[in-house]
Amino acid sequence: MPLSVHPATGDALLIVDVQNDFCPGGALPIDDGDRVVPVINRWIKKFNEQGLPVYASRDWHPKDHLSFEAEGGLWPAHCIQDTLGAAFHPDLKLPASAVIVTKGVRFDQDQNSALDQTGLETHLRRKEIVRVFVAGLALDVCVLATAMDARRAGLEVLLILEGTRPVTESNGTEAVARMRAAGVSVLEGSSGQRPAEV
Repeated sequence: MPLSVHPATGDALLIVDVQNDFCPGGALPIDDGDRVVPVINRWIKKFNEQGLPVYASRDWHPKDHLSFEAEGGLWPAHCIQDTLGAAFHPDLKLPASAVIVTKGVRFDQDQNSALDQTGLETHLRRKEIVRVFVAGLALDVCVLATAMDARRAGLEVLLILEGTRPVTESNGTEAVARMRAAGVSVLEGSSGQRPAEV
């Protein structure tokens, strides 16, 4: 039976870290990171039209977070709490009903996944969500971690490929392969109407 990519009851849209610091001009910019915004906005519209839930995760790091280079971590300082860089991209049309999922707040570890100790998994179960459409930044870091955790939680996961960008192309290719191997369905095209070949 062909894969249905039309949002329906039991579905949720999960937008990962579409924040200023991950877009051009930000502290940790991803090439063409802002180009995911129009794609994601179309999906937001689809979900809104059917009264289906939209979730948006955000990195929300304390100052001197252990993931920062100055603290021995991998990344330049980014998405520091209450800064412009931590804000969602201004063109992202999040509805007032969107549920914001805050992560990366721990002092002792990073949290790449929107399901990593945020309570989101429990919340989705309570709301009887069985399938999540995932998009955002970056494909090979937080999107990957979120999709893999969602699969481990037993959720069906559809990756909106045009609604995400990688830190590097090679890592992005590897991330997609890992997600497919874990059972994630990869949707190609900005409308997401065609499943990618497995």
